[in-house]
Amino acid sequence: MTVTLITGANKGIGFETAKQLQELGHTVYVGARDTVRGEKAAAELGARFVQLDVTDDDSVRAALATIGAAEGRLDVLVHNAGILAADEVTGPAALRAFDTNAVGIVRVTEAALPLLRKSGNPTVVTVSSSMGSFWAVTNPERVEHGLVLPLYAASKAAATMLTVQYAKREPGIKFNAVEPGPTATDMTAAFGIGRPPQESARTVVRLATLDAGGPTGTLTDEDGTLPF
Repeated sequence: MTVTLITGANKGIGFETAKQLQELGHTVYVGARDTVRGEKAAAELGARFVQLDVTDDDSVRAALATIGAAEGRLDVLVHNAGILAADEVTGPAALRAFDTNAVGIVRVTEAALPLLRKSGNPTVVTVSSSMGSFWAVTNPERVEHGLVLPLYAASKAAATMLTVQYAKREPGIKFNAVEPGPTATDMTAAFGIGRPPQESARTVVRLATLDAGGPTGTLTDEDGTLPF
């Protein structure tokens, strides 16, 4: 059975990704910062819960140690935890945005690598954003062109670049970043846009279920590869 960890999986795209992978037969670990919400989500899904705060090294190490002790390996890692960081543009706000959206990827990936290397088909999916694509935000025909979110966009650009660099550094593991599409979640409520999370989760699930010969080092959406 495929062992999968999803960060920030107690709601939104993370929750729906967990649900769909659970239905495909994965052993899903719901990673969430808040224990009460995480346990509730895991119980609803019939999944397993690990307390995981991507901004806390001890929390990350403990979560992966728990999975390692129970499963002995990790087959799929989905980096879903993230923040919008839209309220202010200050030094402290930038640190929070990058700590969650980019540095958190490093923390969790590094802690997970020993378990991923024990998998027969290790796969890492980063829920990134086309807001971190120079091509998208400078293209007048794209919705990203009209959105001004400096910290979110910059931190997601970093998330995508980390994905590409990990793909080069770890050729035995597939690393791909995904733009899940405009989605109605807590993060986007202020914009009043987006489709149901379960629709966007399908794109994440597609990358999380690639076979051993699947692509690596890409940024894609539901229509295919995106320019970066």
